[in-house]
Amino acid sequence: MSTNSTTAPTHQNYIGGEWRAASDGALDAHHNPARISEVTGHFPRSTDDDVRAAVDAAEAAYPAWRDLSVFARAEYLKRALALMSERIDRVSQVITTENGKTLAESRGEIVSAIKEMEHQIHQGLRDLGEIAPSAQSGVLAYQYRRPLGVCAVISPWNFPFNVPGRKCTPALIAGNTVVLKPASLTPNVGLEFTRLFADTGLPKGVLNCITGSGSGAGESLLNDSRIKAISFTGSTKVGIHINQLAAGRLVRTQLELGGKNPMVVLEDADLDEAASACATAAFACAGQWCTSTSRVIVAKKIAGPFVEAVLAKAQALRLGNGFDPATTMGPVCGTQQMKNILDFIEQGKQEGARLLTGGRRAAGEGLDDGCFIEPTVFSEVNPGMTITQEEIFGPVLSVFTADSFDEAVNIANGVRFGLASSIYTKDLERAMKFLEKTEAGLTHVNMMSAYKEPQLSFGGIKQSGSGIPEAGRTGIEFFTEHKVAYIKYRS
Repeated sequence: MSTNSTTAPTHQNYIGGEWRAASDGALDAHHNPARISEVTGHFPRSTDDDVRAAVDAAEAAYPAWRDLSVFARAEYLKRALALMSERIDRVSQVITTENGKTLAESRGEIVSAIKEMEHQIHQGLRDLGEIAPSAQSGVLAYQYRRPLGVCAVISPWNFPFNVPGRKCTPALIAGNTVVLKPASLTPNVGLEFTRLFADTGLPKGVLNCITGSGSGAGESLLNDSRIKAISFTGSTKVGIHINQLAAGRLVRTQLELGGKNPMVVLEDADLDEAASACATAAFACAGQWCTSTSRVIVAKKIAGPFVEAVLAKAQALRLGNGFDPATTMGPVCGTQQMKNILDFIEQGKQEGARLLTGGRRAAGEGLDDGCFIEPTVFSEVNPGMTITQEEIFGPVLSVFTADSFDEAVNIANGVRFGLASSIYTKDLERAMKFLEKTEAGLTHVNMMSAYKEPQLSFGGIKQSGSGIPEAGRTGIEFFTEHKVAYIKYRS
């Protein structure tokens, strides 16, 4: 790490098995969100020429990688996993430096990525075809999956290591080549992810990584006619734009987008368990995960004690640099993100929501130079408020009360997003009814909204996602196309 611009390291893109500067030498500086004055590195502002070179390399590498046996491809991926385990301390430090989350959260992200990647490798070794009975005797009928070609992976800044692992692994194990474009706020994490593969001896051009802005390098990548699939995680606004661009060329898209995830707490719930889950899902990673709980709908009879419990847990969080072991909540990821969140908070107050705690940029020793926002809880909100409709993507929780189960479900469903939801209750019938009625791709009973496992698909409905979901079997499905064969071997 560096404390000034002149001594901060300069990084390069990874194209065709080589580390290269941007074609015009342009660089962007990255700042530590925990200490804004600290420049942590300079990264290529990739040009159209750089993007073209990355796609050229991926296209040239594709035939040989496609023709390699899936078992040989798996060996490279397994070596990368081994290196991840060896370098977990180094990589977690890079995540914390760029994103701001605590070291424990960064390590947890890497561990989760390893588990997801292991599953995708195993899935690729067993799920690439099936035999089906034929209506005619003497005919062998089967279908199998073939890779698509060069695929674009555009990853987010909130989980800058986990998401590339979840996307690149099924793409590579299926025989595709990849151009990875990490978020401009976390470019070094993307480069570290790529370096793990480069150090396995992965054939040149199979995985390439370019840094830069979404409107620059990202747009250039999306417009390259050789890209056969686009897997994107990020905002709904950008996802819609990507979908519009891709539709004109019939390029398949996998879009994991925003969320405004509800937790319903009924009167028979274990209040302490529900309050702990609510606080964790709302404030872990400074509220910057797409499956976080941003709305909690509480049965009116228990609203008082539940809110008190959540406030106590929010106020007990210790803000600070993610490298400090005592820190339980780090900064938000950058000055623009901080401004956006504070603007939402101010709008909530202006629209009449009652601020119960937080609501300000945090100040004090070790905080003044960072992007720290106090854990924030609003009550007396209604479904028409901006803070209850828009994805804030920060440590902000809105508390609703409901007189009935049906009212709680209606409030939960009353947004344009549909990624995750959860309910806390001991009533099995109402839990099952919630599972049926909640409009979300992932639903949890007596578990927080952010929980997931790698063997099941991950994705939302409504404006939270489009295309084949990620993870589970669907990871391989997105990055492959069906091929059906009929072979008559007997007259």
